[in-house]
Amino acid sequence: MKTINPSKSFLNYSSSRRGSIFIPLGLVALLAVSSISRAVTPAPDGGYPGGNTAEGQNALLNLTTGTYNTAIGWFSLESNTIGNFNTAIGAGALLVNASDENTATGTGALLSNTTGLQNTANGAFALFSNTEGSFNTATGDQALFSNTTGTVNTAIGAGALTNNTTGHHNTAIGGDFVLFSNTTGTYNTAVGVDALASNTTADANTANGAFALFSNTTGSGNTAIGTSALQDNTTGGTNTAIGTSALNSNTEGEANTATGAGGPRFSSALE
Repeated sequence: MKTINPSKSFLNYSSSRRGSIFIPLGLVALLAVSSISRAVTPAPDGGYPGGNTAEGQNALLNLTTGTYNTAIGWFSLESNTIGNFNTAIGAGALLVNASDENTATGTGALLSNTTGLQNTANGAFALFSNTEGSFNTATGDQALFSNTTGTVNTAIGAGALTNNTTGHHNTAIGGDFVLFSNTTGTYNTAVGVDALASNTTADANTANGAFALFSNTTGSGNTAIGTSALQDNTTGGTNTAIGTSALNSNTEGEANTATGAGGPRFSSALE
């Protein structure tokens, strides 16, 4: 009868089998060492029932049944009672919030929000005046600053859509006052420095390029693609300008179409 040496048999165990045993054990050991080396003293605090976390003077001070809220900073989420899944980081962020799923990062971000839900504000005073508006995204210092009840707006850049109050479904991307003056205009899209900067109440305009539709105030249904395209348009509507400085000096003309850099630049009446 053949005698089997247990120790030899073990040593001859396949390397792949050994790896499947030792690698998980090694990971466990590594994680254990890592958790020990990364421990902080004193231990983290601020954990409260319902998955809530608060750190800072009066943070989450009035919470009752709200769950999974995180408040870090002076008076952050101070008035929240039943709101859930909110995150406020910064002094006064989401100060008077009573709703759900808002995220505010920055001093005064979403400070006035009461019943608006699913808003995201990232930047000092972003969405500062928002009260009931929902589904807004503001990234940048004072982006969507004046918005109160406007919904589904996206503002990316310092001062973007800063004067919007009740306008909805607007998109402003680019620093330095994109759609800066818009108050109640809807369905506008502006991409580029100062694009649609003067627009107030006009609807359904598209401006893509620095200074595109810069002076437009109440003209609606315009499309300007290119630097300074339709730059001087004020009240003209349904114009299409594609190219640098295309229809640059048009002011009140309507239903014009210009394709190509610089031409025609000086249309000012209905063609």
